[in-house]
Amino acid sequence: MLRLATAGSVDDGKSTLVGRLLYDTKSVLADQLDAVHRASVDKGLSTPDLSLLVDGLRSEREQGITIDVAYRYFATPRRSFVLADTPGHVQYTRNTVTGASTAQLAVLLVDARKGVIEQTRRHAAVLALLGVPKLVLAVNKIDLVGYEESTFALIAKEFLAHATALGYTEQDVVAIPVSALVGDNVVTPSVNTPWWSGPTLLHHLETVPVEPDPHHLPFRFPVQYVIRPRTPEYPDYRGYAGQVAAGTITEGDEVLVLPAGLRSRVRRIDTMDGPLPEAGSGRSVTLLLDDELDISRGDVIVAANDAPTVTDELDATLCWLSDKPLRAGARVLVKHGTRTVQGLVTSLNSRFDEQKLSTTDDPESLQLNEIGRVWLRTSEPIPADDYTTSRRTGSFLVIDPADGATLAAGLIGAPLPALDRDSSTERAHDLVSPGP
Repeated sequence: MLRLATAGSVDDGKSTLVGRLLYDTKSVLADQLDAVHRASVDKGLSTPDLSLLVDGLRSEREQGITIDVAYRYFATPRRSFVLADTPGHVQYTRNTVTGASTAQLAVLLVDARKGVIEQTRRHAAVLALLGVPKLVLAVNKIDLVGYEESTFALIAKEFLAHATALGYTEQDVVAIPVSALVGDNVVTPSVNTPWWSGPTLLHHLETVPVEPDPHHLPFRFPVQYVIRPRTPEYPDYRGYAGQVAAGTITEGDEVLVLPAGLRSRVRRIDTMDGPLPEAGSGRSVTLLLDDELDISRGDVIVAANDAPTVTDELDATLCWLSDKPLRAGARVLVKHGTRTVQGLVTSLNSRFDEQKLSTTDDPESLQLNEIGRVWLRTSEPIPADDYTTSRRTGSFLVIDPADGATLAAGLIGAPLPALDRDSSTERAHDLVSPGP
């Protein structure tokens, strides 16, 4: 399975491209297609508007733009796909962050008439920040520039230079000339681009190497719920339910419970379908331990021989998603895994300019859609993995304590090369040992 997301500026044709993929791979039900035909006729169109297969909200159809993240599931004989179609408008960058947060590949669209623009560079920076390992640059509307090879080559060269500066390699980025409207090089090769010998978009998606789920990483298991039936059938049952965030757990493995540092062994791994000998990343299970420990929601069960640092100070990178600017001294809530604690932004260390690929030290604030590196102090210690090591346990949300709105996506450490500098400058901060 491949998890992918689309990104790009508004009106670059992301929803039409997704609709074309679904339509040409025969992944659309008859009643859905009939509804699209009727809606297209109502709009005065002579051909079906395939973007309507994705843009399901009434406001999206009326405005002709994508607002919410739309997830679509389809499959070919070679691979199954989970696709997140994300908005292109600047004000919906936060939705792009949501859609791309779990992606293994992103399709970044540009309009062949406009080339690489500000929003293209912003989305590329967000994708690099989130650690999306593979990029496809879909140079869309190639038909509107007369299928010119030189136009495609210039756009591809400019984007590759920007992507490599963000930390991607040439092997990580593939550029493909396409026309989502008429189907050039989306599913089938186009006779209009005889100069193009590369793959179609679908062929590339079917064959691109997919990084496996992080089973090789150290085991991490945020506790979501403690199960205590207290029934005659299960009078002493005490299970810890959640989803394996990283690594693999096996019966008999020694574990630590953080932040307290309690030690035990896994006695059994339960599921709705019965017990398992082991469970890997992404599997929802209930763990039973040899010892009766004081464990609750928000605790993290980890591998005893490879535990994360437990700390109440975070050196983190934020993608600021709120209209209200962030300034030093702000009091926030930090949601890490299943634990939510109070936090204080003690300093803003740098702000990243995704257009110039440069940083500004000690900024006064972070504005909407800006990326910056900060110091956060939490009211309680949390088990912290670096984001470049573990995407699931190295990320967190910053929440407004007043109304519960999401303010920022937070990543522990500095995922972008331009931000990868020692911002501590001999700063003293307490680290809490995981315990004996």
